Amino acid sequence: MTITLHPGSVSLKELETIYWTGEPAVLDRSFDAGIAKAAARIAEIAADNAPVYGINTGFGKLASIRIDSADVGTLQRNLILSHCCGLGQPLSENIVRLILSLKLVSLGRGASGVRLALVRLIEAMLDKGVIPVIPEKGSVGASGDLAPLAHMAAVMMGEGEAFFAGERLSGGAALQRAGLTPVILAAKEGLALINGTQVSTALALAGLFRAHRAGQAALITGAMSTDAAMGSSAPFHPDIHTLRGHKGQIDTAAALRGLLAGSAIRESHIEGDERVQDPYCIRCQPQVDGACLDLLRSVARTLETEANAVTDNPLVLSDNSVVSGGNFHAEPVAFAADQIAIAVCEIGAISQRRIALMVDPALSYGLPAFLAKKPGLNSGLMIAEVTSAALMSENKQMSHPASVDSTPTSANQEDHVSMACHGARRLLQMTENLFGIVGIEALTAAQGVEFRAPLATSPELTKAIAAIRAVVATLDEDRYMANDLKAASDLVSSGVLNAAISSGILPVLEA
Repeated sequence: MTITLHPGSVSLKELETIYWTGEPAVLDRSFDAGIAKAAARIAEIAADNAPVYGINTGFGKLASIRIDSADVGTLQRNLILSHCCGLGQPLSENIVRLILSLKLVSLGRGASGVRLALVRLIEAMLDKGVIPVIPEKGSVGASGDLAPLAHMAAVMMGEGEAFFAGERLSGGAALQRAGLTPVILAAKEGLALINGTQVSTALALAGLFRAHRAGQAALITGAMSTDAAMGSSAPFHPDIHTLRGHKGQIDTAAALRGLLAGSAIRESHIEGDERVQDPYCIRCQPQVDGACLDLLRSVARTLETEANAVTDNPLVLSDNSVVSGGNFHAEPVAFAADQIAIAVCEIGAISQRRIALMVDPALSYGLPAFLAKKPGLNSGLMIAEVTSAALMSENKQMSHPASVDSTPTSANQEDHVSMACHGARRLLQMTENLFGIVGIEALTAAQGVEFRAPLATSPELTKAIAAIRAVVATLDEDRYMANDLKAASDLVSSGVLNAAISSGILPVLEA
């Protein structure tokens, strides 16, 4: 199913669908007139002698050099080729699809001055599956994501490289096999393609979507850990959280109540339990995970705004003037990425503490050491907990804010940069670590709940445990564990664990 985008009002849900499912996207045709009008204005300026940045001048520090009207096309081609300076592994297909879709939205606002032919080519590339090879490294998140977007634009010119039908080909060969024709760039079009925050924004959105999926799963595993440890559900009472007032906390507590509703384990120890309070990792889940949810929701609003923004330069304004500004500076995206990193770090940190509680017989209220059926002869989940600690520690090291690490570039013309691109890219590794932590908690919590038999957990958590056991068997005796941890991590990253829970229980991102 093709998603029709309406620039200025593209929703977070549409972007999430593009990321997770790879659906192609097109612009609503009602935006064609505005795009064509801006392109005509740029063509008019290009034919004139008055210097206008990016149309008939050099770029950056070379902006004072006037370019003859006969050379404006060559100027744009040279711009793209000279900026293809990326290094590292190619970005994944789902992220590149999101980049192309975001570029469509930005161009569709009718302020960039590109011809409709460029828009149609991007749409066709998405439809046919021509995926530019975009190296992961090379942008400092200012003056646009220049290097990575240049690799995208190069394919549109028939240069560079692209994936098509499972092969890595030259850009020209990929277009040819797809039945598409490369474009010859006109005035400003190269600059419009590479000036912009679409790579940083796509990476930040990917981090956001992955963090939220992991956060939902952490509520499931946190509820399971609560039951496995025979913890109290009293701290999830709605009045406690209403008195504080934070929506994320309120929603998180409601989710935990819904997940634990009907648990025979919980009912068995309401009376006569000598413990007065549980450790914070059980008792304060709504306060910690709820604050993370609030942070992710705030970031979601920022990134939705950015996804609908025009971020190249110069811009064709509503009065038909062409004005140079600085919308390419990705500071909002850099801040958003740093906030996601904090949330990812904290969701993983409290989850890891619950894993540690599960394997410690001094804390787990009667569970065997390391959740082994015959401790001593078997080590059980001892080293799985150590792995979770390693992942948690790595995320802590990566959570330092990237946005404060500006460095001057381009002969000091671009003397303050956002570092948004790699700040957002690190979220991919951080969320991969988080999937691993939550997956390990799924294993420890499920094992702990099973030790409470014949007492049964809640209906919702029973469904979650069934999803876990469909990919990882109960640990009866020691075995090769790496495959189990990988399967549990994949269960979280794929969304299958979340899908086991009834609709309406887990908190959504848009709230």
